[in-house]
Amino acid sequence: MYLVDTHQHLWDLARFPYSWCAGLPTLNRTYWLPEYKEASAGLNIAKTVFMECDVDEPNALGEARTIEALASQEPSIAGIVASGRPEHENFEAHLDALAECSRLRGVRRILHTQPDELSQSELFARNLRLLPARGLTFDLCVLARQLPLAIRLVERCPNVTFILDHVGVPDVKERQLDPWRENLARIATYPNVHCKISGLVAYADPARWTVDDLRPFVEHAIARFGFARVVWGGDWPVCTLSASLRQWVEATHQLFAKASEDERSALYHRNAEALYRV
Repeated sequence: MYLVDTHQHLWDLARFPYSWCAGLPTLNRTYWLPEYKEASAGLNIAKTVFMECDVDEPNALGEARTIEALASQEPSIAGIVASGRPEHENFEAHLDALAECSRLRGVRRILHTQPDELSQSELFARNLRLLPARGLTFDLCVLARQLPLAIRLVERCPNVTFILDHVGVPDVKERQLDPWRENLARIATYPNVHCKISGLVAYADPARWTVDDLRPFVEHAIARFGFARVVWGGDWPVCTLSASLRQWVEATHQLFAKASEDERSALYHRNAEALYRV
C-alpha cells in the first residue's frame, strides 16, 4: 500500500538562509530532492506535500516559487504548504502572490518557537479566515503546552481547515502523556481539525526509542480523531535527529499492523489526497 508523505521538507542553504538550523549541526546542511529520493527509496511513497521549512521571512515567497519550479520537473511533489505570517497586515497580499503557485494547498506559520501571544491576536485569526475562500488549509505546529492556545484559535476560525502537525508535539522521550492527552481530546472535538501522524520519533529518545514508546501517543490520537481525520507525514529530514525515514516508515507499519486495510488506506494516502487535493 502506497504512502502520501504530507510533511516533506527540502532546503538548500546555498539558495536561502534557514537561521534556525545553525544550532542543529545534523540539520545545518542542504537537504534537497536527491537526498530525499535516496532516503525514501523502496518505501512506496508515491506522492509528497512539501512543507515550508521556516525559511528566513524575506524569502518565504522565494521558497514557494522554487519548490513550484522543482515540482514542475518532479511530479511526485503534488502539493505545497507555503510559509506565511498571519500576524502581519500584508498577509493577504502575500496570499495573492502565492496564488501563482499552481500546487499551493495550504499555509503554515511555525508557532512552537514563537511567543504564545503571536497566534492570539484578532489580526492573526482574521487573516486565517481568508484561507477557505482560496481553498487553502492551515498547518498548526504548536508545542503540547500550547494546545490550549491552538484551541482558542480554532474556535475563532470555524471555517478554516486545520491540520495539527506532529500529533501536537508531545514529549515522547519523557513519556509525558498528560496534560497533552486531555488537550488533544479537546482539540479533536472540533470537526475542522485533522491530525498529522508525524514527527514523533524526533521527540523520542534518539539513542534508545522503540515503537512501543510511540504507541500510546499514536493510539490516543487515533482514538480521538478516528481514521477519517488523520494523515501521515515523514518529517524528513527533521526525523533524522532520532531516526531515518526508513525507520519511521517501518515503525508506522508496526504501529498499524492490526488496523484494517481500509483504515490503513485512509491514513496512508486517501485522507491526504482529499485534504491537500493531491
